[in-house]
Amino acid sequence: MRAVVGLQDVELPDPAPGPRDLLVRIEAVSVNPVDVKQRASGESKVLGYDASGVVAAVGAEVSLFRVGDEVYYAGAIDRPGTNAELHLVDERIAGHKPRSLTFAEAASLPLTTITAWESLFDRFRLGPDSTGTLLVLGAAGGVGSMIIQLARALTRLTVVGTASRPESREWARGLGAHDVVDHRHLPEGVDFVFSPHTAGQIETFARILRPGGQITAIDEPPGLDLLPLKAKSISFHWELMFTRSLFETPDMVVQHELLDRVGELVDAGTVRHTMTRELGPIGAVQLREAHQMVEDGHMTGKVVVAGW
Repeated sequence: MRAVVGLQDVELPDPAPGPRDLLVRIEAVSVNPVDVKQRASGESKVLGYDASGVVAAVGAEVSLFRVGDEVYYAGAIDRPGTNAELHLVDERIAGHKPRSLTFAEAASLPLTTITAWESLFDRFRLGPDSTGTLLVLGAAGGVGSMIIQLARALTRLTVVGTASRPESREWARGLGAHDVVDHRHLPEGVDFVFSPHTAGQIETFARILRPGGQITAIDEPPGLDLLPLKAKSISFHWELMFTRSLFETPDMVVQHELLDRVGELVDAGTVRHTMTRELGPIGAVQLREAHQMVEDGHMTGKVVVAGW
């Protein structure tokens, strides 16, 4: 099969599915900051997480999918990546592709959708009757875009996003943010903060959050000092969407279920995809361009590479 190792085109043997695996013929992939980090590590491996495609074969114990099903998913951090013609994924972390989306559009969703869902409903433990104010830092980014949409669709929260450029502010408002502010002028009296950029922000969070407020962070700043949060009894959560697959937790299938649920919301017109750029075909040249766009730090939405 053709694959991209690092950012070089290579030929590799076709993979064979394990008991719970789907063998997926990849149609589209998207690039996330984690892909850039993996490439920068210098390790020689097939990169990529987000993907959509068609099930070409299934393992002996697969029960959730059949050959020919269209799927979308975010892969696993401890297995070869999706930048390949054929890819193996555990059925418990894959969802049925939304019928209303192209493969490219669907590939923009899984990693950011799972991260957003777990942040809202596993970390903050929100529900349909939850109220208060949620502050979403980096609201125009991939995860921020999904946090806004899911919070608006499935809770009663007031959602405030941060964005600095006019096009980013317009994007966040279009996704349903009640208000969009500059990151240098954060509102006070918020109940929840979603943070992809936590370094140097803890004292600010301690100031703007109400007593008993909560933070969920997805970055990993070294030497993070959480002591300023104590006076207000503020809770701090980490979110890593790969935890369930990395440790094969008993509830691993929740990621399959939430992807199917979001697919229903997409097909109902309640949630929309976040692809803003499509490149192709899949290969080292196009992936290099997509990585550069993510590294530049000015992406609104997601960049997808599709087709062979």
